[in-house]
Amino acid sequence: MTELVKKIVKALDDKKAQSIEVIDIAEVSQIADYFVICTGTSSTHVKALADEVEFQAGGQESDIGFHKEGYGSASWILLDYKDVIVHIFYGETRDFYNLEHLWADGKKVDIQKVLEA
Repeated sequence: MTELVKKIVKALDDKKAQSIEVIDIAEVSQIADYFVICTGTSSTHVKALADEVEFQAGGQESDIGFHKEGYGSASWILLDYKDVIVHIFYGETRDFYNLEHLWADGKKVDIQKVLEA
């Protein structure tokens, strides 16, 4: 588990993200090592979650790289930190795309252990 994943999960938890999931996809994909997936309760909440993650992880000033998609619509914001990709969804959008099912070959990480670390 990387320090970046810990920062991201703690930031999401502090801002009351719902249904936070961390999936280790390092052994099944070359696009990243981890997906962090969560849900916001409104478009404003989705944006606030993305803003907090960006602030805590360094955003544009990060030395690990950074790319953001979907901020305008706020139904699915993707924050790409190369090895860690964060997906922040509005509820119905998360249900529709169901990334957890799509990446079921990855290993689910116990976020309680992440939060306690």
